[in-house]
Amino acid sequence: MRLRSTGRWHGRGGLMYLAKLTAENFRVFGARRSVEDSGSSLSLELQPGVSVLLGENDAGKTAVIDAIRLCLLTTAVDYYRVTKDDFHIGPEGRADTFTISCCFKDLSTEEQSIFLELLTTDQNGTTSLHISFKAQLMESLPPHRVSITTRTGLDGDGPAVDGAAREHLKATYLRPLRDAEGELKAGRGSRLSQILAGYPTMKDEGADDFDAGSDTAKTLVGILRRAEHHIRSNITVTAALDDINSGYLQKFSIGTDQLRGEIGVAGDATLSRALERLELRLAADAPEWTRRGLGYNNALFMAAELLLLGNSDVAPLLLIEEPEAHLHPQLQTRVMDLLLGRAAGGEDAAGRVQVILTTHSPHLASAVPVEWITLVAGGRTYGLAPGATRLEPSDYAFLFKFLDATKANLFFARAVALVEGDAEALLLPALAEAAGWSFSENGVSIVNVGHTGLFRYSRIFQREGDQIPVSVACIRDRDLLPPATPADMRGQLPCVTDMTPEQVEQHVAGLKDEDAGPVKTFVSDHWTLEYDVAAASWPLTTIMHQAVRSAWASTKKWPSGTELADIQARAAEEVQAWQREGMSPSEAAMRVYQPLRRKPGKQASKAVTAQYAAQLLQPGSIGPDKLPTYLREAFSHLCGGA
Repeated sequence: MRLRSTGRWHGRGGLMYLAKLTAENFRVFGARRSVEDSGSSLSLELQPGVSVLLGENDAGKTAVIDAIRLCLLTTAVDYYRVTKDDFHIGPEGRADTFTISCCFKDLSTEEQSIFLELLTTDQNGTTSLHISFKAQLMESLPPHRVSITTRTGLDGDGPAVDGAAREHLKATYLRPLRDAEGELKAGRGSRLSQILAGYPTMKDEGADDFDAGSDTAKTLVGILRRAEHHIRSNITVTAALDDINSGYLQKFSIGTDQLRGEIGVAGDATLSRALERLELRLAADAPEWTRRGLGYNNALFMAAELLLLGNSDVAPLLLIEEPEAHLHPQLQTRVMDLLLGRAAGGEDAAGRVQVILTTHSPHLASAVPVEWITLVAGGRTYGLAPGATRLEPSDYAFLFKFLDATKANLFFARAVALVEGDAEALLLPALAEAAGWSFSENGVSIVNVGHTGLFRYSRIFQREGDQIPVSVACIRDRDLLPPATPADMRGQLPCVTDMTPEQVEQHVAGLKDEDAGPVKTFVSDHWTLEYDVAAASWPLTTIMHQAVRSAWASTKKWPSGTELADIQARAAEEVQAWQREGMSPSEAAMRVYQPLRRKPGKQASKAVTAQYAAQLLQPGSIGPDKLPTYLREAFSHLCGGA
């Protein structure tokens, strides 16, 4: 299931949500230059439903989550201690103060009454709640102590946040490397006991309804008292206690001070102690219990946390880092479906939850509409909501339908190559490495978008103002036939011989109309990828001819190793013969390309050709000057030079 949206989460009126997060001089986020210029500080707009933070490691995603944790605190019994490392280091050294601010909007009447004295009302009469956290490094007091204040108001100069308001604002936080099994075990202050204590009807279980006369009890505390009564009445326990008292303890008595012990259930018979004795685990399929894997225990832990979150009266906010931890792709999808459903809330407005999550999973990234995504790169955040990018309204619907887990890896890349087919996706990384560039070392993702929608994907990275620091290369065919193309290979494409040089130049320029910001289009020098590679240099002519002949032989059956070696040896000899005959590279490329342009059912596969060519290309085996010009320029754009 994938929930659709047009960019704004509908139907959540009357339930407050975290609308904006700002931070200055906190970790990777630096100082604000002015009111108009946020500089390197954090300024993140959030939406009521689901907000997904994507980006490579150390981009700043965890800093965003921790900023919210510091400002609002969390429901878990953990303590985030601000240290010197939390203060940003800029050109002028380490900052001595950092500030974090959370702005809540859409408060209901009930919510406004809860935070009445803490609210801010603007000149339009709109009410909001601002929480400002300020930490100041006190270098004069070793070991680098930190002074902390949490206040309200637009500029953080309002009243302090008191205990009741603080409890209402606490977020639920699921850390990335969570010990799901350990968190749900019994123990003093266990997470499960905290979760169950927040269940709406659990407070009634604190009454002691044990009746010794009828030996009955229904509440948890009553059941605990009944169990204690029966334990004390046990013959063996009574005998052991008598031995302790009469045989030993009475001999320690002095004068009238009589020492006498009793055996009972550990701790006092209170609701909290009863809950601390409980643990949650996956039900066993067999008569005996056995330990389950990390993934399912992680899912169980998230289910328990959502139980607590669903019973929050105000601002239910869930922060999750890497919900995909230990989960296989299908289970990741199920978890995201659950989170989307809870965020939507159905008909139950009070049951809705605001979810802010970070992930490295393309499966989760592809499960939400693009407009819910914020890219985090180099300590900057880039929202993809309408108005923030050059994506058109129809692009959002297109991407929601076609941006799958394979294509979603573009959100985590330092550079993106958008290509039109399987052949490009298979062959370009091998060509780049053969010429001295490495896609993997440079964090380049190659995304096959098919023959349509090339620029629908590239517009994700185009925006007004600050550009996303991701180089994007749109690599595409010229869609013009070179001179001397045989009639049986022409198809419906126009030929350059039927056009003036100005018309050809205008045609190519038109293919680059969408270029802006980090996006640049690279159009083939002559025709298609396979033809241009074969025409670029004799070493590539040989490799492409061997690959095409191998692919042609594979249309009937996969050749054996010996057969394949023989096919490729003969192909290399043919290329040598062409050179001796004085054939031009373009004439040779036309012969190489011919089996790929035959009628369907009689042609070699471009994808299989690319596979064979990639196997034949060895890292560093050719120089950049041997590549087609457009590929050399594209690889340089993606990898920053040879």
